[in-house]
Amino acid sequence: MKIISLLLICCTLTLAACDSEPRARQAKFYAFGTEIGVSLYDVDKETANNTIDILEQTFSNVNNTWHAWQPSTLTRINEAIASKQAIAIEQDVAQLISLASSLAKDSQHLFNPAAGKLFELWGFHQDNWFESRPPPSAEDINNWLASNPTMADIDIENGKLTSTNPAVKLGFGGFAKGYAVDQAIAALQQQGISDAIVNIGGDLRAIGSHGKRPWIVGIRHPRQEGILASIALKGDESVFTSGDYERFFLYEGKRYPHIIDPRTGYPADQAMSVTVLHSNASLADAAATALFVAGEDWPNMAAAMAIDHVMLVRSDGQIELSPKMVDRVQLINNRKPVIIRSAD
Repeated sequence: MKIISLLLICCTLTLAACDSEPRARQAKFYAFGTEIGVSLYDVDKETANNTIDILEQTFSNVNNTWHAWQPSTLTRINEAIASKQAIAIEQDVAQLISLASSLAKDSQHLFNPAAGKLFELWGFHQDNWFESRPPPSAEDINNWLASNPTMADIDIENGKLTSTNPAVKLGFGGFAKGYAVDQAIAALQQQGISDAIVNIGGDLRAIGSHGKRPWIVGIRHPRQEGILASIALKGDESVFTSGDYERFFLYEGKRYPHIIDPRTGYPADQAMSVTVLHSNASLADAAATALFVAGEDWPNMAAAMAIDHVMLVRSDGQIELSPKMVDRVQLINNRKPVIIRSAD
């Protein structure tokens, strides 16, 4: 888990509520291969149960549409691209791909959903991604780099998707969770719920508050047990973290994390984690990936993506903050002065 709830809500793992009124209710279920937690404040039991059913269906639909290696709408799209064929797509599918293309362009393609074949080379598009194995050969990586697939190679017109580059293989692992969280929050708001948190594997978006208190979340330390910092959220905000500590494999004593730099074809190695605070979960998710890849140059990339609130933990453990993040994040047991950085 990247983010640890600091709220002491007296709830069980199934839908439950506190004894006092108004009450906070919490439910947990699974999708995207991870635990999803939902906290609803001041909602009656019947509404909460109905809402959880809607959210489970929302996440299931997104997962079934965008799974990268099990049969899905995405795998059918990738098959069409590989065979240089056009494929008809639904409007909601086109909207997500167009949004991903826009975010990729803003990130100068450091967030590159067209790089699915590169992630395949590294073995991350499979269920046993955590097993030890040799890294791909330099020849295979160089061949992929030469093909240079990006979202700019995707064209959508009159409900049909085509690509000029058969090396494109779409994968939305650095973005689909944020998109799903935004969809879930929209579903909550349609139910008239204004105070809630949706947490997917540690990344989250919160709306409203916990009564008179803000929702408070903790950001996991990338190398130690416990939390590195906490943030009190305001109104409608998302907190997404990309880190090298959750999805990686070891080979001959070396760690190979899943965040790959599309400029080099190898795992990004200048950061341990990057946390982004923003109102839009889709943008926060994509930006966290792009800023992790950017490494030393993260302030300029943050400016390019219109991201104001960033915390980066460098590979040497040094914490760097954007100016606006300084007032929002509460560091815990940090004895080393932080570095505040802005775009050049």
